[in-house]
Amino acid sequence: MTDLLNSLSLSASGMEAQAKRIRHVSENIANADTPGYRRKVVSFKTEMETGTVSVGKVRLDQTALQKIYDASHPLADSTGHYDGSNVDLVIEIADAREAQRSYEANLRLFDQARQMTQSLFDLIRR
Repeated sequence: MTDLLNSLSLSASGMEAQAKRIRHVSENIANADTPGYRRKVVSFKTEMETGTVSVGKVRLDQTALQKIYDASHPLADSTGHYDGSNVDLVIEIADAREAQRSYEANLRLFDQARQMTQSLFDLIRR
């Protein structure tokens, strides 16, 4: 019985971690055109005792910011350039798709464990 409850806990922690990842990916996409915005990168950590997954530190991607030429922009320097963001929409969409699929896999695992628990309770009641 505890194994079924542990599997519910594990899959719920995976869904929560992927939901947080999707939130940060959404923030990155929303700020793709924000000057000076650095992409947020999510890392995961596993609790050794329980096996649950959680989001670790969210860090900023340190790749170079895109230099954009627009002499009329208020942030432009003397050469007419300003710092754009380092968000690549193709990477963000791929990350979002991966997070979505992982969330769905955890959801299927959660649902199967819930169904097995319900079946066990039904057998015990008989």
